[in-house]
Amino acid sequence: MPAPTDHKSRAATYIALVALLLAGRWANVCRVILGASMALRTWAIAGAMIALSSGAFAQSGECNIKGNVNTRGERIYHVPGQKYYDETEISASHGERWFCSEEEARAAGWRRSKI
Repeated sequence: MPAPTDHKSRAATYIALVALLLAGRWANVCRVILGASMALRTWAIAGAMIALSSGAFAQSGECNIKGNVNTRGERIYHVPGQKYYDETEISASHGERWFCSEEEARAAGWRRSKI
């Protein structure tokens, strides 16, 4: 259910904030989310869940590390500038995801690409 037209830009902000919250980066966004109306929060949470499940959410800003699962099931992350970074696509349905830091990727059990 889409948010009312006059709330679209605010809703997009809340979607991004809720996605960060769900990704464990809650400290900086809790107060903003809690200030939203119930209808807008509900819409934003639904949008954030869709964004997270599609793997599309974290592509901007500091969350630009690509967590890729190769054909052997190895979990490998790619950082900007590496050989296959640009052609690597993230598919959440295959267990792939975005990371905001190499430390986060390693802590989740992923290894850096050797190439």
